[in-house]
Amino acid sequence: MSSASRPAGTSAPPPPAAVEAVRAAHARGARVVSLCSGAFVLAAAGLLDGRRSALHWKHAPVFAGLYPAVEVDPSVLYIDHGDVLTGAGNTAGIDLCLHLVRQDLGFETAGAVARQMVVPPHRAGGQAQYVETPIPVHEDGLGPLLQWATARLDRPLTVADLAAEAGLTGRTLIRRFRAETGTTPLRWLLAQRVMRARELLERTDLPMDLVAERCGLGSAPNLRAHFSRELGISPSEYRRTHQPVR
Repeated sequence: MSSASRPAGTSAPPPPAAVEAVRAAHARGARVVSLCSGAFVLAAAGLLDGRRSALHWKHAPVFAGLYPAVEVDPSVLYIDHGDVLTGAGNTAGIDLCLHLVRQDLGFETAGAVARQMVVPPHRAGGQAQYVETPIPVHEDGLGPLLQWATARLDRPLTVADLAAEAGLTGRTLIRRFRAETGTTPLRWLLAQRVMRARELLERTDLPMDLVAERCGLGSAPNLRAHFSRELGISPSEYRRTHQPVR
């Protein structure tokens, strides 16, 4: 299990000895688990190439730049590939460890451990519920374009629309997006739409069709599909959990 710490924003490589130890353990057939920034060690060892990896959302942009062969998913609590498992932040590490206990020793034992730790045996949703997604404001980057797009989330927007507004080719825009945000234009748009939906669900009593319309997801079924996939929780359940008591 690797839980090596790596400060946010640094591009310093993990210790070679740790990388080699993890690579050797995996080659021997060990199940390798990373918690939070320990995913940097697994990626450096090549164990995440071509795979999705969970990671604390604050580390995702740096990680994506360093390890483009890995599909980083900052929206989930953990990911299990069988031989390699990755967890998000420190608390998500508890979720991942309870998942391992459930796999190895069963639901009853995992439930007993969870009660002892005074935590839920399984949490619905993912860390995407807690991610803040600020828009870059530096004028020489994509900040102005992202602000333009955020003001038009209720309208159909394509990569071509974004590229035309930025005065770039589609290919250049995708490359710039990956470098500055760690994701693609369409994935970023979807994340912003889901975030707008979250705000509307928390702050208003609008019916689901209107929430979907105002955040650009079209219809209530489409809202439910995207919202549940991104956050692991339905819009109605999210509203019940996050809306203040009136």
